[in-house]
Amino acid sequence: MMDTSKTISANECLLQMYEERHEIEDYQKGVPRWCSGCGDNAILAAVQRLCRDEGLLPEKTVFVSGIGCSSRLPHYMNTYGFHGIHGRALPVAEGVKLARPELDVFVNTGDGDCCSIGAAHWIHAVRYNMDLTMMLHDNQIYGLTKMQASPTSPIGLKSNTTPRGSYLEALNPLTVTLGISNVSFVAQVVDWIPEVLYQVISAAYHHKGFSFVRVIQRCPEWLPKLMDPWLHDPDRVLLLHHDDGIQISSSLARTYTKMEEHDPSNMNRAREIASSFDPIPVGILFRDENVACYEDLRHDSRLRTTGLVRKGLEAEFDKFTVWPDGAVPA
Repeated sequence: MMDTSKTISANECLLQMYEERHEIEDYQKGVPRWCSGCGDNAILAAVQRLCRDEGLLPEKTVFVSGIGCSSRLPHYMNTYGFHGIHGRALPVAEGVKLARPELDVFVNTGDGDCCSIGAAHWIHAVRYNMDLTMMLHDNQIYGLTKMQASPTSPIGLKSNTTPRGSYLEALNPLTVTLGISNVSFVAQVVDWIPEVLYQVISAAYHHKGFSFVRVIQRCPEWLPKLMDPWLHDPDRVLLLHHDDGIQISSSLARTYTKMEEHDPSNMNRAREIASSFDPIPVGILFRDENVACYEDLRHDSRLRTTGLVRKGLEAEFDKFTVWPDGAVPA
């Protein structure tokens, strides 16, 4: 008698025929059109390295974005991707994760895309705490539309929309996120320290819940010198390390000597650190593994099997079907 307990589907059989090991080239697609020196290139390199090191299957990985320079990233990933409309990356990603919780879902958004038109979605995404990895590409300017002030632009910044200088203090994405209920992971990195950039994105991926990573990045086209004071003076960067955070290599410690052993479970200290921009805090500010994920609460541990989905669809179709006399199903 044939043992059917280990029978697998044809699709699963085909997938298992491929090598489990993927090279970084397997995740590359097209030639990035970002400006030379743009911080988006560093983020893309870190993400592709993460996919390779974690052995993520391209067909089970999704990158979702909105509109802006940052949001071109899905075009350069050889995975599934969704380039959405302005400010709506998070609800699209939440829909993907809710329907297919087994997929690895990443969100790439910018300071305008997230903190302006998408601000409400950002706040509620933190509340839902779905298992998503979000990277906020923050160059403090609208780059794709040619230099308008964004919510994170520093006060006094002259742009096409603020020719006399920005009147408002910049919005701080870290303090905002840390003030939202159900927050479970908040981190900050800079594009010019690739070692820490990769470590933090990796930690965010492994966190079960909504991981918010702000990446302070340079815009060589519209604000080429904005970050130079921090780039050229290592003492203006504060590295956060901890056994439950990231580890600092000896070579990095020789360059960046200003460090703090920060416990990511300490919310009060995380908020204090987040309030500083000089020095720029870099590392994991807050992490709480005990916050429930929205998709787990909704699914209640039930799998969305093909049969369950079909049953639901047929029940909806039956509501609008015109049946011949006497042919209504039981």
